[in-house]
Amino acid sequence: MDDDADRLAKALRTQWRREEKRRKIRDQIALPVRWQAASDEVMDHWANICRCPAGDTPRPPVLAGQLDEIMQVHQRIPSRRLVVLGRAGSGKTTLALRFVLDLLAARSGPADPVPVIFSLASWNPTTTPLDRWLTGQLERDHPRLAGKRDRPGLARSAPDASTRAKELIDHDRILPVLDGFDEIPDCLRRPALTELNDTDIPLLLTSRRTEYAAAVKDARALTSAAAVELIDLALTDLDHCLPRGTRKTTPTSTAWDPVLKHLRKHPQHPASVRLAAVLRTPLMVMLARTIYSDAPDRDPWVLLTDEFSSTDDLEDHLLDDFVPTLYRDQARARRERVPHRLGHLAQHLNRLGTRDLAWWQLGSTLPRWSRMCVIGLVAGLVFGLVDALVLWSGFWQAYGLAPGLRKALLNGLAFGSTSGLGLGLVYGLRYGNEACTPSRVRVRLRGGRKEMRKEFAPRLAIGLVGGFCFGFLAWLVDTLVIGLAETEYGLMTLLAHGAESGLRSGLVYGPAAGLTFALTAALEDPVDLETAVGPLDLLRTNRAMVLFHLLVFGLFTGIAGGVLYRLQQIEFFDWMLFGVVGGLGGGLAYGLSLTAWGQWVTLSRIWLPLTGQLPWTMRAFLEDAHRRGVLRQTGAVYQFRHARLQEHLAAEARASRTTR
Repeated sequence: MDDDADRLAKALRTQWRREEKRRKIRDQIALPVRWQAASDEVMDHWANICRCPAGDTPRPPVLAGQLDEIMQVHQRIPSRRLVVLGRAGSGKTTLALRFVLDLLAARSGPADPVPVIFSLASWNPTTTPLDRWLTGQLERDHPRLAGKRDRPGLARSAPDASTRAKELIDHDRILPVLDGFDEIPDCLRRPALTELNDTDIPLLLTSRRTEYAAAVKDARALTSAAAVELIDLALTDLDHCLPRGTRKTTPTSTAWDPVLKHLRKHPQHPASVRLAAVLRTPLMVMLARTIYSDAPDRDPWVLLTDEFSSTDDLEDHLLDDFVPTLYRDQARARRERVPHRLGHLAQHLNRLGTRDLAWWQLGSTLPRWSRMCVIGLVAGLVFGLVDALVLWSGFWQAYGLAPGLRKALLNGLAFGSTSGLGLGLVYGLRYGNEACTPSRVRVRLRGGRKEMRKEFAPRLAIGLVGGFCFGFLAWLVDTLVIGLAETEYGLMTLLAHGAESGLRSGLVYGPAAGLTFALTAALEDPVDLETAVGPLDLLRTNRAMVLFHLLVFGLFTGIAGGVLYRLQQIEFFDWMLFGVVGGLGGGLAYGLSLTAWGQWVTLSRIWLPLTGQLPWTMRAFLEDAHRRGVLRQTGAVYQFRHARLQEHLAAEARASRTTR
C-alpha cells in the first residue's frame, strides 16, 4: 500500500506540474487569489471544527490568506476539513490545484495522504456511495489501482471488491479535493451533503456560494468543516496584471492604460461600473487579457462603449471571442468550425451530466439504436469487403472474371450481413446506453503476471462458444444465400449442407477465438500507473491490444482451418483464403464493434465526422485544444478549462442548431 501511495503521488505530481506549466506559459502574470473567513451560517460549530472535548472553549484558527498559503490554512484547521466558496470564475479550481501541488511537495513519507482532485459533477449520491465513487474515479484515472492486491490489473469482480484503489480510500491514504459541489444537479445537492456529513475524513471542497448556502439551508453545513470565501479582484490588481501582459502602444503605455485610467477617474460612469463588475473574477480577466492583449487590431476600449448594455452582454462577448482568439493563427474556415465542434462536445457532456470528456464516451452522443445500426453497418461492411476481395482473388481463376466477382460479392453480402446484424445486436445487448470501458491492461510478450493467468480458462471458454456460434451462423447463411442465388436445390437440402458447413466453420472459429482470448490473458500485464495518466494513453494501449488480437486470431484461424481442411484434403490455397477471411475479416469486425478502441474508430473517427459533428482528426483536435488552453487534463480525461466556458459553448451550439 505504501508503494501504491508513493507511485500515485509521483504520477500526480508529474501530471499537475505539467498542467501548471502550461497555464503559466499562457498566463504569464498570475492573478492574486485571496480569501477571508466565510460567515458562520455556512460553517459547522467551531467546537466540532476544533474537535473540542465537551466543556472546552474552541479557539478558531486564522482562516484569511492568499494563494500560496492554502496548505497552511488547511493544516491550521484541527479537523482538516475546509470548504472554499466563491463566485463563478473566482479561482476555486486554481486554488485546489495549488493546494494539491503544495501538499504533494510537502509529503514526508508514504503514510502521508495523497491529495487527489475529483470533479463532483459526475457523482450521483443517491446511487453511488462516496467511497465507491472515489474508488471508481481512481481506477479510471490510474488503471493499476483497479487491480486487487493479489490480481493486479483486474477490477470490479464485485461492487465491494478490495482493489488497490479501495484500500487506499479505506485506509485514509487519499485526501479528496472535491471540486465543483455546485455542479451537482440541484436535486442531488442535499443527499450529497448528507453523504459527505457521514464521513469525517480530511478533505477540501469547492463550490459557488449561493448553491452551497442553499444546500446547507436544506440540510446542514459540512460536518466539522471550516469555510472561506474568495475575495473579488480590486482595481489595483488589474493595474498590476493587465498592462504587464500586454503589447506596448507607445514606449511608456499599453492598450489597457486608457481603460484603467477611465475606471479610476470615472468609477461611477455606467460603462465603468459594468466593466469593473465583470473584471472582478480571474476568469473574466483571463478572457479579456487573452482577447485584447496581443492582437494589434483589438482595442480593449471597446469594452467601455455603449455596445454592451449590461454585465451579461460583456461576459457573453468575452466568452464568444475567447475560442476564436486562441485559434486566430488558423485559416478562417477552420477557425469558424472550431466553436461548433467544441459546442458539440460541450452538449455531449451536459447530456451526460459530467465535466469529464472521455474519448471512449464520445460515441454515446448518438441514440442507442443509431449506435447499434452504425456499429453493425461498419462491422458488416468491413467483413463483407474483406471476404469479397479475398475470395475474388481465388474465384476469378476458377469461374472467370465476372462470374467470380459475382460469386465473391454474394459471399461478401452473406458474411457481411450476418456479422453486421449479429455484432450490432450483441453491441446493443452488451452495452445498452453505456460506453465500452477501455481495458486497463497491455500485452507483454515476456509474459504477464502469474495471477492474471487465472483468466486463461474462462476466456478460453468464452472464445470457444462465441467463435463457434459465429462461425456456424455465418456459414449457414452464406450457404443459403449462394445456394438460393446460384442453384436449384431445395431449402431443406441447402439447410443440411449449410449446417454441415457451419459445423465445420464453427470448429475452426471456436478454437481460434478461444485460443486468442486465452493467450492474451496469459500475456496481459497491468498498465503502468506512472505512464497511464494522460487522456489518450489508454487509447494507444487499447489500439495495441486490438491489433494483437487481430494478428493472433488470424494466425490461429489459419492454423485451425488448415488442419481441418487438410484432413478433408482441401487445396492449400482454399484453406489459406479461409484463414485470411476469418482472421482479417472476423478480427476487424470484432475489433471495430466490441472494443473501446473500435467503437472510438467507428463512431468518433468515422460516423460523427461524416455527419459533420466532429473533426476527422479527433485526437489531434483534442490535443491541440489542450495545448491552446481550451481544455485541461484531469487524469484520464479532459475537461473544459472552466465550467462557465462549457455552459456557454453548449448554449451557443443549441442556439445555432435552432436557427438553422
